[in-house]
Amino acid sequence: MTTTTGPSMLDPALIADPYGGYGALREEAPVLRGVGPDGSTPLWFVTRQDEVRAVLGDPRFVNDPASVREGVQVDDARRKLMAQFGLDEELAGYLTGTILDADGADHTRLRKLVSRAFTVRRVGELRPRVEAIAADLLDRLPERFDLMPGYAYPLPITVICDLVGVPESERADWREWSHALFSMRRENFPGAIRSMADNVKELIAARRREPADDLVTGLVQAQEADGDRLTDAEMVTMVFVLVLAGHETTANLIGNATRALLTHPDQLQLLRDDPALWPTAVHELMRFTGPVLGTRIRFAKEDVELGGQLIAAGQAVEAVIGAANRDPRAYPDPDRLDVTRRPVAGHGEGHVGFGHGAHYCLGAALARQEGEIALRALFDRFPDLALDSAEPEWEQVPNMRRLATLPLRR
Repeated sequence: MTTTTGPSMLDPALIADPYGGYGALREEAPVLRGVGPDGSTPLWFVTRQDEVRAVLGDPRFVNDPASVREGVQVDDARRKLMAQFGLDEELAGYLTGTILDADGADHTRLRKLVSRAFTVRRVGELRPRVEAIAADLLDRLPERFDLMPGYAYPLPITVICDLVGVPESERADWREWSHALFSMRRENFPGAIRSMADNVKELIAARRREPADDLVTGLVQAQEADGDRLTDAEMVTMVFVLVLAGHETTANLIGNATRALLTHPDQLQLLRDDPALWPTAVHELMRFTGPVLGTRIRFAKEDVELGGQLIAAGQAVEAVIGAANRDPRAYPDPDRLDVTRRPVAGHGEGHVGFGHGAHYCLGAALARQEGEIALRALFDRFPDLALDSAEPEWEQVPNMRRLATLPLRR
């Protein structure tokens, strides 16, 4: 593999100010050569709205490097990164062999197994449960509190664990394992993955013995009915993805959005005056301060011209959705939070915070509902809510905008 120079995903300045840093790259060019998450492997950064949508919607860009034709050298920084973190082939497979890494028919097969649990109708049926969880958490908050452990994390992890079937006694462990992974602390990384895998295997075995009304039971029954539909490894990685993605991103949306509204009181007042704006506001908050800044790395299956650049077969691309969501070509005054903002014609929900194309976020409807309920309940319950610290403490990790703490007083 060759190395290259250029903007690096690990640049501390880019991590500290992703909107400013990636915004500058976006205005330089729609597609730029840079360095991937391992610190050495070349990567194309795709930064503008139209080009990001093109990458996410074009089947010539694949998630699994094995989908690239035989004989083509693949710039796979992910494998290098897994080695840097001390992961053997089995542990690395739990992170690189998921539904998020599947293409074509394999991706469709896996998605169908769980998509029924995330339909708009099923999500709507969960609303009373989400509202009850939010109310209970708010009842427990003291005068001064940290939003992240006190509210932002407990709400979505309770909802997704209920849905998947993770017992209540094990949810604190999942929170710790998740934090170890998303904080990218190398000393904790292998142990967290091993612990999660062992936990999921035990959960699957328990559901084989005693079925329940949850997603794990559904996966077990699907495998028993037709063994070709789902392997044991796929079952483990499916639970990984559902629990981790099902609470981490939503928790950080709640945290980021709360801070954004408290620092934009005019926008918060619009929501107080007209609560019907909340669904629109959640989309705008996802655009303005969404937690995921870049998608999973994709690989060109063949030579593709994009944004005036030729991306050769096997080369890696990173769709920088944090930059695309503030592209002035797509949004008037993009760096301004506007809870009344409506989607631009032809751009669906008005942002790419939940992705686009075949890998559009499976749990988007649930995340939107949880965000709306959590934020509205928080500000309704505490009309005098205020920041208890002038400067936020952000986690210094690439590709994520996530608060370490958010001290508040009510």
